[in-house]
Amino acid sequence: MNDHTHDRSRDRLSALPATLDAFACGDLSITDLARSWRDAAEQHQPPLPARYTDVLERLLSQLESAALFSEESCSFSKADMVGALGDWLAKAQALPSRPPQA
Repeated sequence: MNDHTHDRSRDRLSALPATLDAFACGDLSITDLARSWRDAAEQHQPPLPARYTDVLERLLSQLESAALFSEESCSFSKADMVGALGDWLAKAQALPSRPPQA
């Protein structure tokens, strides 16, 4: 099992749960969380489908916008956003390692 390309691509995504934990505990800023997730999505090989990157960008934009408001405003819950990012990650990690042939 020397498929190092596959290992490196999964390693990009496998580092993300730690960033969610750090953010949830207040040890990582929203800016750093978003940068980590965007970088991982960009560097993932094979490239993530456009719909995945679009959804991730929407989630991260919501999180960044919510930072302008109080910790738990009516329309924002840090726990809900962490959960949504966790759901996105689980689905992204479940994608096949090779894109289907056209």
